[in-house]
Amino acid sequence: MAEKQPVSFVQPTPIGKDEIGKIELAPEVIEVIAGIAVTEVEGIASTRGNFASGVVERFGKKVHSKGIKSAMSEDGHIVIDVFCTVKYGFAIPKVAKEVQTSIRQAILNMTAIETSEVNIHVTGIQFETSKEAE
Repeated sequence: MAEKQPVSFVQPTPIGKDEIGKIELAPEVIEVIAGIAVTEVEGIASTRGNFASGVVERFGKKVHSKGIKSAMSEDGHIVIDVFCTVKYGFAIPKVAKEVQTSIRQAILNMTAIETSEVNIHVTGIQFETSKEAE
């Protein structure tokens, strides 16, 4: 039986601030933060999307959360899975490590929530396309 996914992530109260209520973040917010962090890493060609995100991007809207999945671990930290394509000529382990670091820092800086895992799934290699082929 499938385990029910959390509806939101609870953000801790910043240090030195009084708690006046609860702050909850939708999983989509975490995925967008991670998606933007991925695009900033040199060597990443794209992230894997689905048919719907492909159609939306054809109409000019950028989908930052495509290819990113977030879940809550048992200890209350976030687990991120990234499905991406790497550009040909870049060292995959180096690019993957940079993606992990970038995502962890972005989520920590923007939400103060720790990520326990950032899993990188390389789904393909993008080769240079020849502009001479007509």
